[in-house]
Amino acid sequence: MQVSQKCQYALRAVFELSRRYGQGPVKNADIAEAQAIPPRFLEVILGQLRGTGVVDSRRGKAGGYFLARHPDQLTIGEIIRLMGGAVGPVDCVAEPPEKSCPLHGQCVFLPIWEQARKAVVDVYDNVTFQDLLEKDEKLKQRSAPSYVI
Repeated sequence: MQVSQKCQYALRAVFELSRRYGQGPVKNADIAEAQAIPPRFLEVILGQLRGTGVVDSRRGKAGGYFLARHPDQLTIGEIIRLMGGAVGPVDCVAEPPEKSCPLHGQCVFLPIWEQARKAVVDVYDNVTFQDLLEKDEKLKQRSAPSYVI
């Protein structure tokens, strides 16, 4: 299972909105620039996220996009699923299931695929955007130059 480029862009857009949570609406162009997302593609993604209730928008000169919920209430897994991404190593155990397998129930690999899916789901569903903000802050502190002699 690979997270699609569209889904990665959606995750980065939600992350950028998480960074600016509570600061008012953010312009599409500012999100695109900060997260290296093609602006036209971002418009489509933000429209989808708005339709799901994750993101809201305000029109006008001071308009833009903002998160409809606090970053600690949004998980990576939720955004992946909302953007149509299946969560699972193979189609037959993906969440949601994409195809049924003709060997279902008799497949020796099925327990392995299910175990892998559970591990991935556990990671995606237990990492919030607030967690990512905290990790981002630690990364910034580590990479800041030190002038101590």
